[in-house]
Amino acid sequence: MTILTSLLGTKAFGFYMFLQDANTAASPGASPGGSPGASPADKGGFSMYEIFKNLDAIAYTVVGILLLMSVYSIAIMVERYLTYSQAKKQSREFAPRVAQALKNDRIEEAINISDKHRRSHLAMVVNSGLQEFRAHDQSSEISGDEIEASKRALQRAIAIKTAEFRRGLSGLATIGSTAPFVGLFGTVYGILHAFQNMKTHAGAGIEVVAGGISEALITTALGLVVAVPAVWLFNYFTGKVDSFVVEMDNSASELIDYFLKSRTRRLNP
Repeated sequence: MTILTSLLGTKAFGFYMFLQDANTAASPGASPGGSPGASPADKGGFSMYEIFKNLDAIAYTVVGILLLMSVYSIAIMVERYLTYSQAKKQSREFAPRVAQALKNDRIEEAINISDKHRRSHLAMVVNSGLQEFRAHDQSSEISGDEIEASKRALQRAIAIKTAEFRRGLSGLATIGSTAPFVGLFGTVYGILHAFQNMKTHAGAGIEVVAGGISEALITTALGLVVAVPAVWLFNYFTGKVDSFVVEMDNSASELIDYFLKSRTRRLNP
């Protein structure tokens, strides 16, 4: 996908520059002194304003779709970045405090600390395990079934939090993979439209279609502008989620070790 977007961008930009040079070269001889007989391409030029001004309904629809994709992807990027930053910050505060509480066998204090760090992924996992462990804490000994119940509670918490962390990433992946093709559709339509104009003006040079093709290529460029950041951020956020999953798995394993040690202490006082 990355190779395809790079090729599309290179070819689109190169062809755009070729058309711009062709139009510039054709302008002086087409109508000396800026006579009223200048071609539409000469009048319009290749400024971004003129390109967007001359787009037709289909091209505007493509541009609108790409802009909606861009707004949606930016919203996901900002929301996910804030969520991951808060989770990381609260987890750094939570880990040493809950470790000290568990070291002193203060289960209730550890649960209260977890409740105060609701945005921390580690706090959610630890809280689920401790709640299950506390339910059997009053018994004289902790059976293997109770340890297994705590393991299942930890696994459920990890699965729920992982799904929450991955929310919205599929949208980024979809935008990153489809935006170039949406732009390419606009380009193909624009080039066909430009060739139809050339057929209407039989015998005319490239200046007749240069403006139309440059307008068509703008949709490919816009598609790449939308897709590339989405792909970059999707890969970055996926890496962050993977690291969070590893942290939750490690915390769950350490908590199970704590439960097993507690069981051993009760069986061998």
